[in-house]
Amino acid sequence: MEFKYGDKCIYYGDSPEEFKAIIDYKPVEGKENVMDCYHTEVKKELGGQGVAGKLVDELAERARKENFKVLPTCSYAKAKMEKDEKYKDVLYQE
Repeated sequence: MEFKYGDKCIYYGDSPEEFKAIIDYKPVEGKENVMDCYHTEVKKELGGQGVAGKLVDELAERARKENFKVLPTCSYAKAKMEKDEKYKDVLYQE
């Protein structure tokens, strides 16, 4: 599965508007180098294949490369990132 990068999103599909799976993030106001991961969505045809988890992994890799922390407000991303130690280095802690 090859993910593509849009403006503040990572997606699978033809475009960010016509995605099959997407994770969206945006800068957190007043916090330098912190991105709010606020939305993760996977269309039904890809459900149950671990695609949402792969999107979180891809976002974590991007955070490492671009030197930012992730504040997950999306319930899925929050649960996944707080539960797994492999995200500790990119998870924003206040």
